[in-house]
Amino acid sequence: MSEANPIRNVSDTALWVAVYRAMESERPDALFHDPYARRLGGERGEAIVKAMPKGRSMAWPLVVRVAVMDEIVLRCVQQGVKTVLNLAAGLDARPYRLDLPRELNWLHVDMPEMVAYFRSHMSAETPRCELEFIAADLRDAAQRRAVFERAAPLGPTLVITEGLLIYLEAGQVADLARDLHDVAQARWWLSDLASPALLRFVARDWGRTLQQGNAPFQFGPREGTAFFAPFGWSEAEFRSTWDEAWRLDRKPAQAWLWRLLSWLQPARKREAGRRMSGIVLLQSDHTES
Repeated sequence: MSEANPIRNVSDTALWVAVYRAMESERPDALFHDPYARRLGGERGEAIVKAMPKGRSMAWPLVVRVAVMDEIVLRCVQQGVKTVLNLAAGLDARPYRLDLPRELNWLHVDMPEMVAYFRSHMSAETPRCELEFIAADLRDAAQRRAVFERAAPLGPTLVITEGLLIYLEAGQVADLARDLHDVAQARWWLSDLASPALLRFVARDWGRTLQQGNAPFQFGPREGTAFFAPFGWSEAEFRSTWDEAWRLDRKPAQAWLWRLLSWLQPARKREAGRRMSGIVLLQSDHTES
């Protein structure tokens, strides 16, 4: 690790995103309130934000992602989800900060060192629901399937992979999709999803820093949500990060110019721009049975 790049691995990106949640929570017009985020992000999280090119000004898509996912999680729980399987959960404090039913099962899964860090920093807090911590390396097929077998009888299950897929290779995402369907028997899957265009765009500012920090962005399927179809998943809802940024008033600088330019493009290109980045709710064909 160099002094200029405090990112050591993918797990460190959770500290980075926690600081973004803290920044949003401290606004007078905050979209959400995460009172634990500043503590969880810590000094290293602040250092990462400072080290990333345009670190603070690029908070908007991450803030939008959190706010939209909060909305969808709460709606899914209201509609009958009994278990949330949160994979690579990092420093996600939703079980503590969202208004969740006491009987909801929430499985917080991550690498052992991340689970230990999170638990140590949240030891004095009380979750709103039934929270279980599971330390597992999801890259290991046996460990992954053991976790999913644990979740299967607790359904209907909503899976969350916030900020995870973009760091994986396509083959790893395929394995995950297959196991979530076949082993976890999950009904819904909430994730953020990038496109090849987004990977190219982000690489200009962050690519080298992330590569040197062993956390390169990799997964942005050309076919979008159709990537998941062979594994039993279909798109139930797509929320464009760009559209949601306008709805939530968390637009980037010069957003008006980007919108003006998009109006001058053919409809096909405008739609591709909308789907460059988004929050996706997938449903499995288990929902049909």
